Amino acid sequence: MQEFIYYNPNGIDFPLPEKIVVTDSLIDNSDFDYVVSNTKSIRSEITADEIDFYINYSKDPLSSKIKNVEKLYEANAIRFDLAQDIVFKQEISNKVLLVCNNEQKKEILKSMVPDEFDLFQISEEIIKEINGHIGNLSILVDDEGKDVELKVDQIIWFDEKDLGMKQSGCFDPLKTSIDDVLANIRTNITNYEYKKFTTYDKTICQYHERREEICGKCAEVCPTVAIVKDDEQKHLEFSQIDCHGCGGCISVCPSGAIEYAPSSRESISEMSRFYEGQIPLVIPEKMNIGSLAVKLKENILPFKIEGEKFLHEATLLTLLQESGSQVIFYTDFLSKGTRDSISILNQIYQAKYQKDAILLAMTKEELVNAIEEVDFVENSKYKLNDMEMRKREIFAIRLSNIVGEDDLGVVTTGEHVHYGHVKVNESTCTLCLSCVGACNVNALIADTSDNTLRLNASLCTSCGYCEVSCPEGNCLTIEQDVIKLTPAWFKEEILAKDELFPCVECGKEFATTKAIEKIAAVMGPIFKADPVKERTLYCCEDCKPKIMMKSYMANPEGYNNKEGVSL
Repeated sequence: MQEFIYYNPNGIDFPLPEKIVVTDSLIDNSDFDYVVSNTKSIRSEITADEIDFYINYSKDPLSSKIKNVEKLYEANAIRFDLAQDIVFKQEISNKVLLVCNNEQKKEILKSMVPDEFDLFQISEEIIKEINGHIGNLSILVDDEGKDVELKVDQIIWFDEKDLGMKQSGCFDPLKTSIDDVLANIRTNITNYEYKKFTTYDKTICQYHERREEICGKCAEVCPTVAIVKDDEQKHLEFSQIDCHGCGGCISVCPSGAIEYAPSSRESISEMSRFYEGQIPLVIPEKMNIGSLAVKLKENILPFKIEGEKFLHEATLLTLLQESGSQVIFYTDFLSKGTRDSISILNQIYQAKYQKDAILLAMTKEELVNAIEEVDFVENSKYKLNDMEMRKREIFAIRLSNIVGEDDLGVVTTGEHVHYGHVKVNESTCTLCLSCVGACNVNALIADTSDNTLRLNASLCTSCGYCEVSCPEGNCLTIEQDVIKLTPAWFKEEILAKDELFPCVECGKEFATTKAIEKIAAVMGPIFKADPVKERTLYCCEDCKPKIMMKSYMANPEGYNNKEGVSL
């Protein structure tokens, strides 16, 4: 079996490598499945219509075209191999709810086969609540003062309101047409499939089971109910069937706990290697590359992505450095996370290379201008084997390569992508390490070799959980929304240091000196009437009860007084 096929009824005017089947006939290939094809006319796992776009509009010489077409096939094969977007099925019956007036209902009835659907009509004024998902929708309506629950599988809602847009299974004929909606409804009943668009690592999630909510951005930016917060348990709940696959949650996730299943960080990294010496033109699927007619100057190679919102600072910097070029991003919508990431990267590239990293084009005219302007960035190429690295770690290592030994100033980060610098008042820090326990991205660590609290600022998400976990007053603060482009930013910084205190009885080191001094300062005046109790303030957990019991056994009557102290 061959993996790649190129179909064109008019043939192709240059040769392709033998690994690619070239055909001008659909019949000859009807019994085969391929991994990558250039068209939906051929049954394949991946449709890479950017191949035709490149062939039709690139000004590359013929020899480069042959190599680059092969690169596009290989890159998409990597995308398929590393994808985790498992397909699921949902059973859907013919129960359909109409939310419309009588005239609109007549239009629906004229366009459908009689009795093809089990229809029920209501007006939108009585809808109070909609829950569930396609195939299992529950609509709470007001029936003359009484709440009534309707169970249907799909909804046709003319001029659909926000209440119907959150979950899957609701369709508005005014956005397309009655015929399109009915065709969609019929297809869903026959075979409704949905993909898993996100993967989740709760161990580095900055919402999961934390005492206070210091994150939850993924749920905030989700346009549907695909991610909701259980604020009682502090758990995220995912509904893959309601997910549109836009990827907005991925770009704002500070730690990388949520990953894009169709194209993970690992996938983007592997695919980026095919763009070495090329200028990547990133085009989301929704931009319909098949209808795009724009001339591409030499060395520009399209990089098609599925969702339009999932790219973040680490994936974009990977593409920048593996290619050694600026990147064009052509999209008519920019997610909050991707917008902040582009701002961060452009500030960094301006500081180092005096040019933007990402050229954003939101119209065809802007795309033409960006293609004219885009160029390679001298000395920007950097290769990194980032397998199994986390989001912040990848970005930190790549960014440190840009900074080198320079001082490039400070970058301000945005509202949706936070970086920051933890500061500790060493005079009040007792090294209780509550902040280390609160940090699940290893930005704060304790070094037992020299009894220090250390920070790697480049890994910090500036979530603030260390700040709320610190029991001391006037001790730990965070300088929000900065990246300092200096070598020190990427190295461990000592925030606080102390000596261990030896037990006055056995000599075992059992706490930091400042912690003992702090406790003694508070409890000393209370215990000052009892020398034995006062001494326990400086004893380890083993010796403390021993000297108390020894004192009591030696003089039990002495404790029989209202002060409870030995006399």
